[in-house]
Amino acid sequence: QVQLVESGGGLVQAGGSLRLSCAASGRTFSTYTMGWFRQAPGKEREFVAASRWSGGSPRYADSVKGRFTISRDNAKNTVYLQMNSLKPEDTAVYYCAARYGSSLYSDHMKYDYWGQGTQVTVSS
Repeated sequence: QVQLVESGGGLVQAGGSLRLSCAASGRTFSTYTMGWFRQAPGKEREFVAASRWSGGSPRYADSVKGRFTISRDNAKNTVYLQMNSLKPEDTAVYYCAARYGSSLYSDHMKYDYWGQGTQVTVSS
């Protein structure tokens, strides 16, 4: 059974940074794609970033390009989302997701496994 557990959310001032972690277990993830999504109150779930566990260039939403970085630690089976220059509009619950295969989909419906989410609040 795949389990994804996010951590690292919190309250930060605009311009600050946070690093989210997603600890993955239950599978060998070398053939999986990992994604980060977010959902603000009253809004649809939104793609943030995706990366193949095996490597290669990641994919980012235009709204976070240049500010957020997705990375992984294979030894720890953990995926990270480094978020810099945070803005109030980045406020949302952030979710880690996984799907089998190498396509970097931005459609959340393509992902099979989800974490419970972690709240990120950016104050102005």
